[in-house]
Amino acid sequence: MRAVTQPAQPRRDISIIVLTHNRCQLLRQCFENVLMRTSERTAEIIIWNNASRDETTTYLDGLLDERLQVVHHPENIGVNAYARALRTARGSYLIQVDDDVIDAPSSWDATLVEAFERIPQIGYLATNLELNPHDITSGVMYGINAHLYRTEEVNGVRLKVGGPVGGWCSVTSRDIHDRAGGWVEHTEAFWQEEASFIERVGAMGYRWACLEDLRVVHASGPYYSQTPPEKLAYWRAYNRAVGRKETVKRILLRMPPVRALNERHGWFQPPGERPDYVRLYSDP
Repeated sequence: MRAVTQPAQPRRDISIIVLTHNRCQLLRQCFENVLMRTSERTAEIIIWNNASRDETTTYLDGLLDERLQVVHHPENIGVNAYARALRTARGSYLIQVDDDVIDAPSSWDATLVEAFERIPQIGYLATNLELNPHDITSGVMYGINAHLYRTEEVNGVRLKVGGPVGGWCSVTSRDIHDRAGGWVEHTEAFWQEEASFIERVGAMGYRWACLEDLRVVHASGPYYSQTPPEKLAYWRAYNRAVGRKETVKRILLRMPPVRALNERHGWFQPPGERPDYVRLYSDP
């Protein structure tokens, strides 16, 4: 008699983490148009509510999904919450989604992780972005930073590389996360937490990239929500620090021997046009 083959059980190995604060109108779209379009591979969705004072708490308490874990934190600890939420996640793959990602294709989570699995040299993989005329992040990607990006194909997967890769919607593995020391906490509520993690992943020999053909809709900036003062304070300090460095570079490059040696050895990137995030996040 022929043995009966049992159907393979679906893999349930993805954890998704979302932070939110006072943006219920965006969180609602994120939940309905992004989180509810995930595949069977997503086993848990952790939403960390950073002491929201709008209707976020009521909205979250009314959601029904067996995969959902809601954390109502009494204090707004900003992006530092990622470090705490990621430590508790159980999945083999950890996906971070900003609450202002408001649209994604069906089974986007499986598409992202399957591409990550096919390229072992990648340690951090983000989705690409649709060009949204009201979104700051995609505006910068397809505008002032467009010349930085190029497309590469690795193991049949098209990657967008060369330019900044942010944390709007990205994946790493539990193994890489732990070996890199995880996401760390900082004294400020807002800082470039994903840049710190990516730097440590790079030091381990891994690359980072965007998945060229997987695009989500991002809704950052004052068109969609009020910019937290902590974010503006961070970018003001960033502009001052970068401005000082670029002044020194310009002085050095006025010296012909230094300019020639820098062109030969690539000691530092010459000053160039860069986004002014203070202006972008301030203008309505």
